[in-house]
Amino acid sequence: MYQVIARKYRPQAFGELISQEHVKTTLENAINQKRIAHGYIFSGQRGTGKTTVARIFARCLNCEQGPTATPCGVCASCMEIASGSGLDVIEIDAASNRGINEMRELRESVRFRPARDRYKVFIVDEAHQITSEAFNALLKTLEEPPEWVVFMLCTTESHKIPATIQSRCQQFSFRSVDFAELMARMEWIAGQEGITADAEVLSVLAQAGEGSVRDSLSALDQAIACCGNTLRAAEVRSLLGMFSLDSLAEVAKALAAPDSQEGAKKMFEIVAELEANGRSLQHFSRELARYIRNLLVIRLAKVPTKLVSASDAEQHRLAEAGAPFTEEDLTRYLQLTLDLFRDLQSSLQPRFHLEMGLLRMVHAGKLQAIEEALAELGGQDARGQGPGASASAPRGTPSGSSGGAPPFEPRSSAPARVLVAPQADASIAAVPIASDDFRSRLHAALIEAQMAHIADAVEHCAVDESPNEIVFTAPKMYQMFLKQPDLDATVKRLAGRSVKITIKVGEAAAAPAVAPAARSAPPQIPDDEATNRALENPEVRRFREAFPDSQVRTVRNLKDR
Repeated sequence: MYQVIARKYRPQAFGELISQEHVKTTLENAINQKRIAHGYIFSGQRGTGKTTVARIFARCLNCEQGPTATPCGVCASCMEIASGSGLDVIEIDAASNRGINEMRELRESVRFRPARDRYKVFIVDEAHQITSEAFNALLKTLEEPPEWVVFMLCTTESHKIPATIQSRCQQFSFRSVDFAELMARMEWIAGQEGITADAEVLSVLAQAGEGSVRDSLSALDQAIACCGNTLRAAEVRSLLGMFSLDSLAEVAKALAAPDSQEGAKKMFEIVAELEANGRSLQHFSRELARYIRNLLVIRLAKVPTKLVSASDAEQHRLAEAGAPFTEEDLTRYLQLTLDLFRDLQSSLQPRFHLEMGLLRMVHAGKLQAIEEALAELGGQDARGQGPGASASAPRGTPSGSSGGAPPFEPRSSAPARVLVAPQADASIAAVPIASDDFRSRLHAALIEAQMAHIADAVEHCAVDESPNEIVFTAPKMYQMFLKQPDLDATVKRLAGRSVKITIKVGEAAAAPAVAPAARSAPPQIPDDEATNRALENPEVRRFREAFPDSQVRTVRNLKDR
């Protein structure tokens, strides 16, 4: 009768185990030093060898040559334990034997000596399923069992084991199996079975297991049943419902597209193809989050790295796909995909949610960080203070105070309020509206449409007009204004045709001269005691230094109301 690969190649000795070196070394030393405890807890992810280690440990204890760290494997005890029919090795499924009555029966059987072997070993699988009352019934027995009894509790959820039980046992945490070791193990098994599988196929199977040996070997068994003795990566991915790097790279290409409209169109096409092929949209969003996470990790750690579960060839492909993006971009994309995966779990319209989530990613890649925008505007830092702000107040002086009286506190009158307004942009009034220059006409149209920020950006641009394209060359600080759709609509309306708009980074264009009449004379500030004290205040001085073009319109006494 056929035996599945996961059972056929189950390790029968500590030397056959992969990974879990910390568990293997500790148990081997305990056997060699005759320091065998009466209770053990093996916890960790599914398929990492908890029950397998428990059986190997039982063989080591009851082998005719033992206790020994290298059981012979040919004696009656070793062979019976390997087949699961040992008289004195009792395996209990706690998922179906979880009540207090079952624990009472176990407690009664502990009293009797082993029928043949040296130790009576109880292997309790899924131990976290045992009820609180049953655990309490087992406490005394687990604390002071007979010398011939060893308990081994295996669980995937150690936090559900009561602290009173944990304190009576030695606990071992099993780790996820390393990706490279798992691939090497499957390559050896494939060779034993006469299966042809390249590194890409083995990588797909190892990724399907997510660190679980049993899951990966089950996937290998399924792939052999489907594809025969020759495994191909595309067929295995289709069988397991996984997405290839090429399909996920289409999302990265859409995000890196220079035209956001083109990227959005590509995203809709990706979703339509997934829907047409009957693929799970939730699973796609999950795989996409993992893909972007891998791009970010490789961007930070470089290749090759053990932080990404992929072969060396796949890691190099991931590095190429993530090259156009910055760390900030990938971090933003990862957060959006995680939010998208969460929303899809309860969505009644998963397709619409996926399309909207991918569109958010497209537009998020075109945004400029607010810190960067503030730093570029006026050459100020993220706190909005100019270069001379720190020099205005001496070190050790609290913000908003000076060595003397508190700000705006008069010697003989009430405090005053300072109203500071930025200077009006005089260049707007100086644009020759009647000029034939395209930039001037565009500036005038934007002013008329009350889009002053975009008009100011256009004023500092060099505009090159051709029959099919208009190129704006502007400093980087004005780019975020030039990327707004209102500018596109205004340009196409003035040009009278559909033209391509290109934005380049360059030097600022020379601003048109401002007519003397266009300049507004600065307002006259009354020269009185309250005004002078207000203008000498450190906070006001720092603000005026940070904004040199600002004007003080008026100074008003707060008590004059």
